[in-house]
Amino acid sequence: MNLRSLTGALAIVIVLAPGAATKTKYTVRARVDKQTSFAALKTYVWRPGWSAFSHTIDQQLVTAIDRELARLGLVRLESEPSDALITYAAIQRTDVDVKADVLENSLARPEYPVGTLLVIMTQPGTRRELFWVRADVPLASEPSLIDAQIDDVVARMFAEYPR
Repeated sequence: MNLRSLTGALAIVIVLAPGAATKTKYTVRARVDKQTSFAALKTYVWRPGWSAFSHTIDQQLVTAIDRELARLGLVRLESEPSDALITYAAIQRTDVDVKADVLENSLARPEYPVGTLLVIMTQPGTRRELFWVRADVPLASEPSLIDAQIDDVVARMFAEYPR
């Protein structure tokens, strides 16, 4: 690594460090289009988004989202025309507890995998956002817990859907 790239890397760390020092709140946040009559929405079609890297997790997310939309009375169609378009984005990051003591025999601090899931419902044609919901959650450390975590997070997200 040359001096220029090392300087650039340090600048990024310095810029990001103040934000990382604050404790992240793992929450569900939603935005709702106030002009939309959600009771009138009956059908939806999936649109491509930023799918989870794992095909298995992608399928689990789609299944959980479909289940929640069905609970709300929406029916999935395979192609347009429909009342709404659904897409999701899933990303993973690593949070670092910068206030914790350095780990023994290391210069590192505790790290935690965090997932961000974003689901967006848009209007066909205009692509106007009708419903936008985002969840940031610490990821389960045991693979056996992932299914339940996905179901729980998606259910909490759709609890924000206007009734």
